Amino acid sequence: MALQIIQSNCTVCGACEFECPNAAILFESDTYIIAPELCTECKGHYDRPQCAEVCPVPETCVPA
Repeated sequence: MALQIIQSNCTVCGACEFECPNAAILFESDTYIIAPELCTECKGHYDRPQCAEVCPVPETCVPA
C-alpha cells in the first residue's frame, strides 16, 4: 500500500520530500505527490511513515 497527499490540505512546505527514504515524494505541477510505485510507507526504514510524521498539517499524508 502507499500513501497519498491530500492536495487541498498541502501547504507545499516541502518538509515531507526530504524525509522520504525511497524518494517517492515528487514536486510536480506546483504541488507534491507520492509515487505509489515507490512508496513503501517507510517499512524497513521507520516504524511510521515519515511524511505523515513531519507534515505540519494533520491528515495530509494518508493511506491511498
